[in-house]
Amino acid sequence: MTEQEKMNMRVLIGIAFRPGAPIDRFDLFAGRQAQVRDVIDATTQPGRHVIMFGERGVGKTSLAKVLSEILSNTGQHFLNSGTINCDGTDNYSSLWHKIFRELLVEIKSKGGAGFISKDGSETLILSDLLPEEVRPDDVRYVLSGFKKPVIIILDEIDRIKDRETTTLLADTIKNLSDHDVSATLILVGVADAVDGLIKEHRSVERALVQVPMPRMSRTELLQIVDKGLESSGMEIDEHAKDRIARLSQGLPHYTHLLGLHAANSAIEEGRMKIDMSDVNRATNTAVEKSHSILSDYHKATSSPQRQNLYDEVLLACALAETDDLGYFSAAAVAKPLSAIMNKQYYIPSFSRHLTDFCSEKRGPILMKTGEPRRYRFRFINPLMQPFVILHGLAKNLLTEELLWVATK
Repeated sequence: MTEQEKMNMRVLIGIAFRPGAPIDRFDLFAGRQAQVRDVIDATTQPGRHVIMFGERGVGKTSLAKVLSEILSNTGQHFLNSGTINCDGTDNYSSLWHKIFRELLVEIKSKGGAGFISKDGSETLILSDLLPEEVRPDDVRYVLSGFKKPVIIILDEIDRIKDRETTTLLADTIKNLSDHDVSATLILVGVADAVDGLIKEHRSVERALVQVPMPRMSRTELLQIVDKGLESSGMEIDEHAKDRIARLSQGLPHYTHLLGLHAANSAIEEGRMKIDMSDVNRATNTAVEKSHSILSDYHKATSSPQRQNLYDEVLLACALAETDDLGYFSAAAVAKPLSAIMNKQYYIPSFSRHLTDFCSEKRGPILMKTGEPRRYRFRFINPLMQPFVILHGLAKNLLTEELLWVATK
């Protein structure tokens, strides 16, 4: 393989594996078929809207970005806003001005406001139809005037800090549903956003199709690897592919990250097939280049005492059995910690470490819920959990046997 050929392959791989940005093309998208079906069903049902929710890092934004293409492929014609990102500065009026700014409609020119093209049509900027201070009925009035169905996708709704905005969004959904307006709102956020939205308006629950986004299955993660390599013509050893899926812990970010580094490792050696040695090198590279997460990891585990257990206890937390929401108990940490240390450990030996991980001094890197003696813990940043496992492998804290048992 010449240097030019290697460069060409790196470009193809870089396009296919995107750990730093959401997937925005359907041909690069893998998995989530059940969620796609739920969204399509909702867009064809009058008065129904969608809220997709799940942990950070499970691929919600990627699905939101390809929904427009997916819906277009169904043969239906929509007026589409694309994906609108919410932020902490948004209030209800600014949010809807931002949405309607992206909804462009071509009409026969009558010399009004808008951009007139050569064929005499005019692009109407819908945000111009809104008053400065927008209310839910203003939104209903504008949206009810279109013959085509309208799709509006709002991502990261949990970043909205203004409670009145959340209340008015709930009112808007209720208003659109009650008036049978041919518009579908697709809201994307973490699970707490669902609770907050429904709490503001209990009757809105019947108008919302709730689509949970759990961590991806191993089959879906394997599909990401296969699809990523498809355009480049590269292949991968089955054991190496399985290792990438296991290490990803259901989070597509790590599948893309390890796929990218493993492919580049093989390319560097002039090979078109990825093997286990490439995945091992990818693991080390992923740890070295994840600077912000590595910094958080060091803050959580650094100690002047040489015989401290912070690295090992945090690794045991990453390997602990969790419930559907990602929470684990202190008792669930004891088993992997005992295996890591090759001696029996009980809760009193590491309970202080768990408390420290929930403190400002060490991050916090964990959050806890429940009552004393019944606390349950969860990683605040879901991306940290797979990173801790990668770090454990890179630093030889984790054996192949324990990795296999913990990720099977």
